[in-house]
Amino acid sequence: MLTSVFTVSGWTMLSRILGFVRDIMIAGLIGPGPIMDAFVAAFRLPNMFRRFFAEGAFNAAFVPMFSKRLEGGDDPEGFAQLAFSGLALVLLFVVALAMIFMPALVWATAEGFAGDQRFDLTVEFGRVVFPYIFFISLAALLSGVLNSTGRFVAAAAAPVLLNIMLCTSMSVAVWTGGSVPGALVWTIPFAGVVQLALVWVAATRAGQRIVPVRPRWTPAMKQLVRIAVPAALAGGVMQINLLVGQQVASNFESAVSWLYAADRLYQLPLGVVGIAVGIVLLPDLSRRLRADDGSGARMALSRAGEISLALTVPCAVALVVVPIPLITVLFQRGNFGVDDTAATALAVAIYGLGLPAFVLQKVLQPIYFAREDTKRPFHYAIVSLVVNAALAIGLSPYIGWIAAAIGTTIAGWAMVLLLARGVRPFGEVARFDDRFRSRMWRICAASAVMGVALWALMVALSPFFGVANWRWMALVLLIVLGGVVYYFAGRMFGAFKKSELKAALKRQR
Repeated sequence: MLTSVFTVSGWTMLSRILGFVRDIMIAGLIGPGPIMDAFVAAFRLPNMFRRFFAEGAFNAAFVPMFSKRLEGGDDPEGFAQLAFSGLALVLLFVVALAMIFMPALVWATAEGFAGDQRFDLTVEFGRVVFPYIFFISLAALLSGVLNSTGRFVAAAAAPVLLNIMLCTSMSVAVWTGGSVPGALVWTIPFAGVVQLALVWVAATRAGQRIVPVRPRWTPAMKQLVRIAVPAALAGGVMQINLLVGQQVASNFESAVSWLYAADRLYQLPLGVVGIAVGIVLLPDLSRRLRADDGSGARMALSRAGEISLALTVPCAVALVVVPIPLITVLFQRGNFGVDDTAATALAVAIYGLGLPAFVLQKVLQPIYFAREDTKRPFHYAIVSLVVNAALAIGLSPYIGWIAAAIGTTIAGWAMVLLLARGVRPFGEVARFDDRFRSRMWRICAASAVMGVALWALMVALSPFFGVANWRWMALVLLIVLGGVVYYFAGRMFGAFKKSELKAALKRQR
C-alpha cells in the first residue's frame, strides 16, 4: 500500500506543483479582482459537477462493483462499458442544460456577483469551460478502472497535462500580447480531451478496452444507480458546502480570490496524501472484503490512517505556524499585494486546522463504499452541511468573509466524528489497530516539536523574506529544516521507523 500511495502521491505532487505555478501566474498576471473572481467562480462549476458525478459519487459506487467483478471474473469489461455509456449520456444532458441556463447557475453559486461586471464575465467564462466536465468525468471512470487493476500511474499523471497546458497557454498569451483570461478558459476543455485520451489508451493497454455501447437498463446498472444516487447526494452536499463559502465570500470584494488561493495551498497535502490514500484504499478494501480477508482489511485501513496522519499532521502545523512566509513567496507579486497576502494567510491557517479532518474523511469513507453503503455517508454529509451553513452564514455579519473558512473547517471535523462513530457496527475489521493508536500521539508530538522549530526559524529568517531575491531561498531553507526536525523527532518518539520507509522506497524503485 505504501508503495502504491507513493506512486500516486509522486504524480499528484508534480501536478500540484505545476498547479501552484499556474496559480502564481494567474495571481501575478490577473490578480485579485473582478476577472480573477469570475474565473474562479466559472472554473469551480465543472469541478463541482465533476466531483458530484464522477470522482466523489459515481466512482464511489463503480470502483467497488468493478473490483469485485474483476476479482471474481464476472465480465468486468462489459460492466465498465455499460457504465461508461450511461455516464456519457447523462453528462451530455447536464452539459446542454448548463449551457442554456448558465446565468441561473452563476446566480445560484455566486449571488453576490449580481449587478456588477463579475456576473457577465462568469457567465461568459462558464459557457466556455463547462464542457470540461464531460471529458474529465469519463476520464475519472477510466481512472477507476485502472486503479482497480492496480495501475495508478496514468490516472495520477493525467492532471499534470491540464496544468502544463494552462501554464503554456498563459505564457503564449503574454508573449504574443493576447488575452491571458481568454487563453486560460479556452484551454480548459481541450485539456479535458487530452486527459481522456491518456487514460483511455492506458486502460486499453491494461487489457480493459472500454468503448461506448448502447446504454441498457440491466440489473447491474440498476444496482449501480441505487448505490450511486446516495453517493451523488453526499457528494452534492459537500459541494454545497463549498458553494456556501463562495456565496458568503462573493459579498466581499476580492474574498473569492483570497479563499481560492488559500484553498490551493491546503489542497496540496490533501491531494498528495488524502486523495492518494483514498484512491489506493478503496479497491484494496473491496478486494479483501470479497475474499473474506478481515484481518488484511483491518491492516490496510490502519496503515492507511497511519500514513495519512504521519504526512498530514506536520503539514497542518506548518500551515498554522508559517502561513505568511508561504503566501508571500508563492503569491505576493504583480497584482497580488501585501493586504492580499495577510487575508489569504488567515484563511490558510484556519484551513490548516481542518486539514487532518479532510484527509481522515478520505480514509474513513472507503470503509462504507467498499461495502456498497453510500446512504449513511449521505446522512452524515447533511449534518456537515447544516453545521457549515449555520457557521458561515451566521458568523459572516460579525466577522466577515473569513466565516466561510471557519465553517468549512468545523464542518470537516463534524463529518469525521460521524464517520468514525458510524463504522462501529462493522466490527473489528473497521477499527484501527493498536499500532495506529500507539503511533498517533507520537506523530502529534513530533509535529509539535517541528512547529516550535518552524516558528523559531521563521523569526530568524524574517529579514530575508522582505528581500525579493532571497525569498525563495529562505522558504526552501525553512521547509527543508522543518522536515529534518520532524524526521528526527518522529524517529525519536517512534512515530515511524527508518526500516519501513527504506523498504517502501526500495519497492518503489
